[in-house]
Amino acid sequence: MKKRMIGLALGVVTAVAMCMTANADELIKVGIINNDPNESTYRTANVKDLEQAFSEENGFEAKTFYSLNNDEQIDAAKQFIQEGVDYLLLSAAATTGWDTVLQDAQAEGIPVILFDRTIDADESLYEASVVSDMAKEGQTAVDWLAGQGLDEYNIIHIQGTMGSAAQVGRSGALDQMVADNDNWNIVAQQTADWNAETAQQIVQSVIDSGDSFNVIYAENDNMAAGAVKALDSAGISHGVGKDVIIMGFDTTTDGLKELKAGNWNYDGQCNPFQSEYLLDIISKLEAGETLEEKTIIMDEKGFDAETITDEDIEKYGVGGDTTEAETEVETTAAE
Repeated sequence: MKKRMIGLALGVVTAVAMCMTANADELIKVGIINNDPNESTYRTANVKDLEQAFSEENGFEAKTFYSLNNDEQIDAAKQFIQEGVDYLLLSAAATTGWDTVLQDAQAEGIPVILFDRTIDADESLYEASVVSDMAKEGQTAVDWLAGQGLDEYNIIHIQGTMGSAAQVGRSGALDQMVADNDNWNIVAQQTADWNAETAQQIVQSVIDSGDSFNVIYAENDNMAAGAVKALDSAGISHGVGKDVIIMGFDTTTDGLKELKAGNWNYDGQCNPFQSEYLLDIISKLEAGETLEEKTIIMDEKGFDAETITDEDIEKYGVGGDTTEAETEVETTAAE
């Protein structure tokens, strides 16, 4: 990897972030592999954050590839390695299958930095990671649900893309709780691939079957919004003090507003703004510094409808409303 000294200055990149400018004419070449921007409101915000940070103005030449398909991501990573990028930034669609690519990058002297999602690979194969603790997100949500003290939990579990770190972490805690407690039951457990329309169809199918349920555990806010549409169409009440508890993840602005209105009950935070950490890591590597920590875990929390404030929505809300993101996802699926 070619070394260039770069300066570090304060600037604004979506939130306050570290902006870099090259002292030499040569830009730092970065290959960014991420999930489809239309996957969810969270992902739209995540992609925008990175694209703003890794700009030519900030000293970078960024090559990007977006896909929800792990094999397609792997092929793109191989291409970026062949093209000789200086850094490979990766948010993997699935946790497995990356060892050979990481070994190839290492052989070419290209540092790999994970963001947003973990993978199943030896830590020696990547330089650093800036990730959410998805297992903790799931455990925090399940602990909150257990605290509601229901006599019986009959749950519609709407999962994200199977095998992704977010799905594995958010599903794991719930699966364990159900396995350990006789009064916790899964009425339906299906993937909606983060898609609102598919989530709506899953819930509608359960309603049509006549099976009783009192909890919807959706692994992102877009799917929670789709689930609620099915309930509204059937005249089933939901939210605080109502028939069905609604749980989502990602703290979209729209989701948090639904929470404060009492229409949802819980929303788990997943922070999409990782660029400032990635920029700081790259600046240290460019300067030849040793990283103090290999893994940075994003600090995240869960929000309850009965305690959330307007200040929380302003501070932690991500993106616009889920309706807009949902439309984008449906358009992409149709293509």
